[in-house]
Amino acid sequence: MFLDEFHRCVDDRILISADQASRFAKRIAGDFNPIHTPGARRFCVPGDLLFALVLSRFGLSQHMSFRFLAMVGADRSLTFASSDDGVIRVFDDEGKCYLEVMRRGETTQDASVIEAFTRCYVAFSGKNFPHYLKPLMQQHGVMFNPKRPLVIYDSMGFSLDRLDALQPELQLRDSELAVLGKRGDVSLEFGIKADGEDIGVGSKKLVVSGLCAYDAEAMDDIVSEFYRLKAAHTVSA
Repeated sequence: MFLDEFHRCVDDRILISADQASRFAKRIAGDFNPIHTPGARRFCVPGDLLFALVLSRFGLSQHMSFRFLAMVGADRSLTFASSDDGVIRVFDDEGKCYLEVMRRGETTQDASVIEAFTRCYVAFSGKNFPHYLKPLMQQHGVMFNPKRPLVIYDSMGFSLDRLDALQPELQLRDSELAVLGKRGDVSLEFGIKADGEDIGVGSKKLVVSGLCAYDAEAMDDIVSEFYRLKAAHTVSA
């Protein structure tokens, strides 16, 4: 499985090192959010890696919703389990829950289909910044604190008409930003296509913290740094 290099299993628990989490963010998602950089003050494992691990362990269902409850630190011992109520939960040895997943409809365990959908969604999700967020923030005249940018994964969900697509595509259909004081709630709606036809829809929600007035120069610097990091990673990969 392509996820093997991004986690390790110890006594039925999953552990993700800072380096593994960072490699997944950069290599699979194209995500250069500083909170996924080893040593960052508020380092956390990408939510998309938890998403990918859920699909690899429990399969891809027609209707799934993911609710991220807390950020996962490096080397946290995690249990992925389906409870009696049918909800998949990811929690640590102290019982703290980080992710809840609800699902219904048919489920496929086809590894090729699951990997294709995972890669497709994660690549789409990795474009949060600057592709989707920058235009929204500019439109509303706000931005995250350039010294402490923080964008948190809140939730996502999707519905699929079929579970056999080997080359799915995700396309952004709509995006909105609701400004609530120093907080911004971002909603992204997407369509899912395969073989030239629509096969599903989905949405995700992000939370942007520490909003301040939009500063074009500061934003340009942040975007430039994003592409500098991306170029440096491409050269070293």
